[in-house]
Amino acid sequence: MKAPWARGVAPFGRPSLVRRLVLLAAAWSLAVVVLAGLAMSAFFSHAAMQRFDASLSESLDTLVAGAGVQNGQVVPPELTEPRTLRAYSGAYWEILAVNGAVTSADARSRSLWDRTLIPPPPIMARAAQSPGEAVFYDSQGPLNQPLRVAVMQGRLPELTAPIYFLTAEDRSPVEKAVRAFATAIAISLALLGAGLIAAVIVQVRVGLSPLFALRREVAAVRTGESERIAGAYPSELAPLAAELNALMSHTQEVVERQRTHVGNLAHALKTPLSVILTESREHPGALSEVIVRQAETMGQQIDHHLRRARAAARSQGPGERTAVAPVIEELARTLEKIFSATVSEVDWRCPPDLAFLGERQDLMEIVGNVMENACKWAASYVQVAAEASSPRQFALTVEDDGPGLHADKRDEVLRRGARLDEHIPGSGLGLSIVDELVRAYGGALELSDSSLGGLKLAITLPRAEG
Repeated sequence: MKAPWARGVAPFGRPSLVRRLVLLAAAWSLAVVVLAGLAMSAFFSHAAMQRFDASLSESLDTLVAGAGVQNGQVVPPELTEPRTLRAYSGAYWEILAVNGAVTSADARSRSLWDRTLIPPPPIMARAAQSPGEAVFYDSQGPLNQPLRVAVMQGRLPELTAPIYFLTAEDRSPVEKAVRAFATAIAISLALLGAGLIAAVIVQVRVGLSPLFALRREVAAVRTGESERIAGAYPSELAPLAAELNALMSHTQEVVERQRTHVGNLAHALKTPLSVILTESREHPGALSEVIVRQAETMGQQIDHHLRRARAAARSQGPGERTAVAPVIEELARTLEKIFSATVSEVDWRCPPDLAFLGERQDLMEIVGNVMENACKWAASYVQVAAEASSPRQFALTVEDDGPGLHADKRDEVLRRGARLDEHIPGSGLGLSIVDELVRAYGGALELSDSSLGGLKLAITLPRAEG
């Protein structure tokens, strides 16, 4: 099955280029968004508090400018702010006199009622160091509401001691506005951050889509769907695609060269062996029998290693697709004719799209040997089934209704030349050849009891995806 586009992302736990790029971009974007949100909130809070302090400073200037002295007593101006007339309204003013270490209120707004707002000594000291300039600080009002206070040291013409003028106002509305702004900014920036992360994901996927396409083409070459990488890629990936094509060509060339060498070697050895066999059979005797026996063994060994070399070369090179169903159908028809005297039916099942990742000749040899073996031992019925067991493997099972095989003898039949019944025709090489080819393709052969009463052979082979 072809990997979907989304499979460009590696499974969790593996190093992933997509995940790395997305996480880095997302971390950077979120850091910028968070810093921007904090900076904007701090700027708004500072600006709001500056405007609030400016309003307090204006009230303080009005209080200082309108204050006077009558009969040695401080007389406040006629302030028209309505809130200063209502008790505990949140807007207050006060005029303080300092007599040694004692600070007392000479005049205060009606809103303070019976309370007083005396600044802490450090604030009084700061005001004394800069007469005529307002000093701001935070405090609590008569009802424990948060206050913003402005205090200034001044002098009145008829008094020798300095006078402290104080105005205060509830800062809750400012803090509420700051919180509302921070909330709005947080929501807006959260949406912006989510949008940025989504844009980063799309950008990374779109930007790396040629890499995913190259991966799919390489997989298609491996599974035999195509022979070369033929897609048009960006300038950064085009050299990689060309190098991969060159590497595959070189690999195929090496495989073909080695296959040719093995074939040449086998041919070079078989000719002298044929001569030796012919001469030995023409001159019978004890020595000739030994020579014939050993020469036949050498021929079998040559065939064995030649077959393994070919299968190993095919399994290592780019895959070739072979449809499984036509091979089984062809073999079933042939074997039904050959064993028509004993086998009434070779029942087979295989999905039409199932494909073997290898050459047709090897599949014919594997399936043909196991089906022929089943037909030899079957009483009347042989059952063959092939199905996909995973995206990269398929299972082939062949069962018969014959006498079966004892578990102790199953390993023996896989040895080259092993024949458990000399009355059954054959060389004893069939299942050993199957086992060698299956192992060369990275598969497995397992023998067990069949539900039909005979022997069951289960083979696992590589499957061509798609």
